[in-house]
Amino acid sequence: MSSKATLPELMARPGIITVPGGGTAMELRLIELGGFDAGYVSGYATAAAVYGVPDVGLIAYNEVEKNVTDIRNVTTIPLIVDCDTGYGDVANVMRTVRGLEQAGAAALQFEDQQWPKKCGHMEGKKIEPVEIAAARIRAAVQARRNPDLLIIARTDARSPMDLDAALERLKIYKEAGADILFMDAIETAAEMERMAAELDGPLMVNMSESGKTPLMPVPELEALGYKIVIFPSSMIRVMIRQLTQFLTDLKANGTSEPWLDRMATLDETNAALGLPELNEIGERIRAA
Repeated sequence: MSSKATLPELMARPGIITVPGGGTAMELRLIELGGFDAGYVSGYATAAAVYGVPDVGLIAYNEVEKNVTDIRNVTTIPLIVDCDTGYGDVANVMRTVRGLEQAGAAALQFEDQQWPKKCGHMEGKKIEPVEIAAARIRAAVQARRNPDLLIIARTDARSPMDLDAALERLKIYKEAGADILFMDAIETAAEMERMAAELDGPLMVNMSESGKTPLMPVPELEALGYKIVIFPSSMIRVMIRQLTQFLTDLKANGTSEPWLDRMATLDETNAALGLPELNEIGERIRAA
């Protein structure tokens, strides 16, 4: 894989950036092989795909740092990393920023929920006082060593509070130094339009299938003024549905043959894992 454009370079280009998400090195590698310019390391997908648990605050900094390191080792596209709340107070946020910057993240996303946090599209979220959340954003901005590392401020206040409160919070996070603003679980197309009209960009939006936010085609989101659209958990949902069906069929029929046209061949699998490149490098080194 060749080096890709940095996230600031992508942000400077015209047009919206479509960013699929995953929780494992294999998923993010497939995102890169699929031709996408950036990948999203989703907290939901990490909890589900790596640890087999729901996104309710059960994984923490060290687990995320290791996962990002593993993903960075097999990818070159910019990685936008979901850092939940930063895993604590100001000092924890600073440690999170420095560790994940060192691991190779291009952008870090921090939300304003209280711990234990929940997926943004679940009920029962509790929101931090705005001064605590803003302090975390200031800490993240101060902690970064590389000015190209972007800080994303996410608010989850729309559902437990209201749209006005969520918009006001994002304005405060912008003043605290956030580079990109993100309202999760925004509920209608009209609200999305209002957000784009009232806030200074760049803005990020989440297309979480069967969640609170209506699904909209990427060109429509671009027309509204959004710069980044993430699909954070689509791959793990496809994986769960398809693997469940495969295992059901295998148990019932005792053969995988009906699935041959729906699975990668051994050669295709090895190619996705980078075996041809490793073989070529090995042969070149031995020949020298």
